[in-house]
Amino acid sequence: MNIERARQLRRDATGPEREMWRLLYPLRQIHNFRRQVPLGPYFLDFACHSLKLAIEIDGDTHGSEQAMYYDAARTRFIETQGYRVLRFTNDDVLNNAEGVFDTLARAIEETAP
Repeated sequence: MNIERARQLRRDATGPEREMWRLLYPLRQIHNFRRQVPLGPYFLDFACHSLKLAIEIDGDTHGSEQAMYYDAARTRFIETQGYRVLRFTNDDVLNNAEGVFDTLARAIEETAP
C-alpha cells in the first residue's frame, strides 16, 4: 500500500516538487535522492538515506496553526529516525532556486561523511 501511494504521489507531483527534483539533478549524480519516500506513517517529499537528509516542500496550506502543529510533530518523528529536515516553501523553490540550491549544498557539505 505504501509503495502504491508513493507512486501516486510521484505521478501527481506539484509544480514546486517537480522544480525541486530538477534542482536536485546535479546532486543526484553524487547522492541517491529519492522522491516520496515512505518513513513510518509519513511520506518524505525528498530524501537521501545515505546522508540522512529529508527535504520537505511546504505549500500555502502549511501556514495554519493546525498545519504548523502537524508539521512540527512530523518533523520530530523524522528527526527521531535520524534525519535532518530541511523545509522550503513553494515560493522559495519557484522564486529563489539559487538560494534553495545553496542551502542544500551547505547541508550536504555539513552532513556528508
